[in-house]
Amino acid sequence: MNEDNCNVLLGFLVIVFLGYLVYSSLLKGREGLENASPSENASSSNGIAGNATTYASAVKQKTVNLNDTLLISKYRKEYETIILNVDDLVNSMMLKTVASIDLGTANTPSKMIEGMKTLNELSAAKESLNKVMKFVENAS
Repeated sequence: MNEDNCNVLLGFLVIVFLGYLVYSSLLKGREGLENASPSENASSSNGIAGNATTYASAVKQKTVNLNDTLLISKYRKEYETIILNVDDLVNSMMLKTVASIDLGTANTPSKMIEGMKTLNELSAAKESLNKVMKFVENAS
């Protein structure tokens, strides 16, 4: 066989393999209204909420582990400084956004709307920073 035939054969095999992968994944797919098998549900016969207590305790354990890693009480001042610095950064970004909003024309207000969306996203970031600051302040 010459090199061109080898390339065609290799390409054909790759396409067949990809087709097999797509076909096999479709067979594993599930219709939207089919119920999940019992093994895919929570491990309780009470449905998905039957395991809520175990799940809640696992979430609590993850939270405790993360808080132990962060050492909030030890590094509270450093975290507050970080939050304040990021808040200042967001303020500067908001000012830059306001100062550079493209007014566009009556036919193309979308550029102005994009600037306002950016401003709203930055405002939401400031609200999130305030919530994080309250969390740090209240952490024991």
